[in-house]
Amino acid sequence: MRWLKVWLIIGLLLGSIVPAGMALADEAGTAPLPPEIQDNSTTEMQAVAEHIVSALERLHNITSMIIEKTNVSENSTVFEHYQKAEEYREVAIQDYQNGNYEGAIANGILAMRHYKVILEKAKNVRNDVRERIQEELRRMQAYFKAAEKTIRKAQEEGINVGDAPQLLNQTKEAYRQVMEDIKNRDLEKAREDLEVARELKKGLDEKLMEIRKELAYANADKIVDEFLKRGEKGIEIAQRIIERANESGRNATKLQERLEAFQSVYEQVKELADQGNYTEALDVIIANKETVKEFYKAIHFIKRKAHEREVREEMKDMAMLIKGLHERIGKDAKALAKLYRKGVDTRAAQLKLKTAAQEVRLSAELLKRVKKAEAKAHLLTALDLLEDVESFIVKHA
Repeated sequence: MRWLKVWLIIGLLLGSIVPAGMALADEAGTAPLPPEIQDNSTTEMQAVAEHIVSALERLHNITSMIIEKTNVSENSTVFEHYQKAEEYREVAIQDYQNGNYEGAIANGILAMRHYKVILEKAKNVRNDVRERIQEELRRMQAYFKAAEKTIRKAQEEGINVGDAPQLLNQTKEAYRQVMEDIKNRDLEKAREDLEVARELKKGLDEKLMEIRKELAYANADKIVDEFLKRGEKGIEIAQRIIERANESGRNATKLQERLEAFQSVYEQVKELADQGNYTEALDVIIANKETVKEFYKAIHFIKRKAHEREVREEMKDMAMLIKGLHERIGKDAKALAKLYRKGVDTRAAQLKLKTAAQEVRLSAELLKRVKKAEAKAHLLTALDLLEDVESFIVKHA
């Protein structure tokens, strides 16, 4: 009866060491008592030790494969556990061969503890990889919708889309295969198929870029007119900001430089548009897209900073501020959704936006309790988070 209890403990230990889904888990955790335990010529302790040594060999094979496949750094804690596990395993085997069955059991259990850490970490890594792949699959749904819309729009305008529909279908099918791999819990195959899918997506990206360029030139007049309207307003805003900055003694050198660079582009585009040469006007816009982008980024940055200064000065009117922040959060949420549909990874920005919304709600609750100082602290946190989110939006717009 005493040794039956020992066997039950060893069985439970082995079963807990090898996580579900790992190779040989059932074999290690539910192996029947070997016939030797019923053989009077072999001691019960020897049978237990033999069973442990056999399990150690399987655990050694599994973890060695993990270490090799994942290129674990020798400086990592996982590798330290692997080294300790291997040391205890070797001692256990030596003890068993020398007839020291009690030592083999003790050292074998110590080795198992370290193997268990490795296998648990491997399981966590696999779960993380699975989640990242699933997130990419979700983003691709929005990407495919945008691609379909681009191809359909081009076809409606009589633009030759070439093999874009076929590339789209091939890429869809490749990502579908990845999804099937995930459903079948075949993570290794999913990773391999994902590489194939990404390569196909690169080809599709290049084709869509060509189509979008042709679409742009097909609508050059509309794009140029919109550029000029927006540019005129942008120049007026920048001039007002610079004028106010000069009056208050603030430095607006960078904005002045970017304004002058943008005005040069604007004037070239306007001159060509006035001549009806929209194609060349669009060429100028495309060739100077970084100048245009930097100009609007500068305006946005200064406007945001100015707004935040006003907000901080108007902290007393916190109820109105909270309402304004709710509107701002709503606009940012729509902007992030738009970026997501384009295939941009917005997870970090969405998390910050969600946290900012929570901070604003908490501030509103504190304000109701007349805890103004604490409410202000949460609003400042929300402002910092929204600044990060809006910088992300501007960067990827």
